[in-house]
Amino acid sequence: MAKRRQRRQVDRPKAPTSEYTDGEGNVLVLRGSMTAATRVRCARTLAGEEGTAASTIEDAWQRASELLFEHLAVRWVIAGAPIERQRELLMRFRAASPAERVWVRESLREHCAEHFPDVKVP
Repeated sequence: MAKRRQRRQVDRPKAPTSEYTDGEGNVLVLRGSMTAATRVRCARTLAGEEGTAASTIEDAWQRASELLFEHLAVRWVIAGAPIERQRELLMRFRAASPAERVWVRESLREHCAEHFPDVKVP
């Protein structure tokens, strides 16, 4: 049974990726596919429909950015050190400097404009 499951994972096609490089040579790799359900969830989150009643517009904006990053980020190489595990990617995004966050959001905007024009990026 384990061999059967392993074979399915190997045979499954991988989504295309795109690389974005900042001025310091750090590279963010983003996935080129997103499910319709994820697109809807991102839109609802950005509209403030996925948070608590006490959530602010800023909270919705930050959560929508995180959600997009979480679903699209495949790899982030910072100062030559690659981060590939989903949890570590999200933790690093949360700890990013303001300049890094701006660059990541710009990369997400560029990526979505090209691959997901229906998705609004905060």
